[in-house]
Amino acid sequence: MTASPDADTMLPSPLERDDLRFRARLRLLFNLREDADEIGTRTDIRRGIEFKGANLWALIFAILIASIGLNTNSAAVIIGAMLISPLMGPIMGLGLALGTNDIELFRRAFRNLVVAVSISVVTSAVYFLLTPLDQAQSELLARTRPTLFDVLIAMCGGLIGIIASSRREKTNAIPGVAIATALMPPLCTAGYGLATQNWSYFFGAFYLFFINSVFICLATVIIVRLLHFQKASYISPQQESRVKFWMAFFAIATMLPSIYTAWNVVQESLFNSRAQRFLSENFHFKQTQLIQREIQYSPEGGSLRLILIGEPLKPDQQKALIAKLPDYQLGGAQLQIQQPHQADANLQAEFEALNKSLKVDIVEELYKKNVEQLALKDAELSQQADRIQTLEKALADKDTERFPVAQISEELKVIFPELQSLALAEISRYRQGINQLVPIALVQWTKRPAQVELSRLQNLLRARLKAPKLEIVSY
Repeated sequence: MTASPDADTMLPSPLERDDLRFRARLRLLFNLREDADEIGTRTDIRRGIEFKGANLWALIFAILIASIGLNTNSAAVIIGAMLISPLMGPIMGLGLALGTNDIELFRRAFRNLVVAVSISVVTSAVYFLLTPLDQAQSELLARTRPTLFDVLIAMCGGLIGIIASSRREKTNAIPGVAIATALMPPLCTAGYGLATQNWSYFFGAFYLFFINSVFICLATVIIVRLLHFQKASYISPQQESRVKFWMAFFAIATMLPSIYTAWNVVQESLFNSRAQRFLSENFHFKQTQLIQREIQYSPEGGSLRLILIGEPLKPDQQKALIAKLPDYQLGGAQLQIQQPHQADANLQAEFEALNKSLKVDIVEELYKKNVEQLALKDAELSQQADRIQTLEKALADKDTERFPVAQISEELKVIFPELQSLALAEISRYRQGINQLVPIALVQWTKRPAQVELSRLQNLLRARLKAPKLEIVSY
């Protein structure tokens, strides 16, 4: 008995059988329903929704720890706060409620999320009102400009979070999700903005928290429906379509501003990279040194503000530098060069007048500081007098070609606006049986700067004059 031709055509070909086997293996490889624990997942999420008792105190202390970490710019402390934060509970509760049509669970989760967010922002604001450290650090500033990358992180973090929570055997993914999605630091930054009335920080940080919450919730909805969790109530297809439409609309509306911010961040990064390359490849002058740069990006083109010391650049040199900007895709940027003017013919007279003024001031200052010791230590009085005479002689015999004091003074006033006058001299110092010439700079200030600024001035003068042993007398 022979088989009919119709029966032969119903059997799959060897190529089709291989394709079916491949698809079966692929479905088995990416199967999420295996090892899913619906009852345990519902119980864990419902338990994490409520904020009362120990859960509420854990939230408050986590907020305080995160605020301290942001205040002191400590990434380790911020990570610790994110690990103990219970904020994921009500957000995943909202996702579970939307995925299973559980209206009562949605109300409970939303109410507890509002309470948690309010307590977090108020606690953080109170801390930043009381702390003496009011400077915004880099860890805090990083939470004020959310971008599309934060959307992607929140979505991926939410997906792995609900997948890990739905397993019978829990994995170590949940702590990593808490760190990656970073719900706690944005709320602390919003508290800082509220405490300092910096509304750009407040709304930027709150927008970052909003992004994380929306996309963690959306990821939870997707996985819950993919796993076919039992629905608490059934709604009509029309109502379900409306719910899906509004969820998609809400997600897209949340994401759109971050796309614009991400574009600006990328453009700013490219601008900074091009500007750094332009400076490194074009500012190589023997008698001129670039000591300070300020690169500012703006959508209109940005600017490069530079401070130079040494021989001022000529107008044709500056024009040549500006002409090279388009070669680095910086055609819209403004190049601003600040450099001191060259010395005029009155340098010698100004230097002499400055020296005379400094002599009187230095003698008077030394006398005031040592008036009590003069009566008790005759030997020390003689030593101080010798030093003053040596200093006066050195100032009177100063060679202006060795120390171009007027030009250097003009250069330094660009960097140190509080500098009132400068004198440079080379004195003879006798110490431990050795007589040596020591360069000295006498600096008068309108307002005495901090010690770190004095050290910076000393390093600049040593490099400028090629005098590694130069010392500063500041008054």
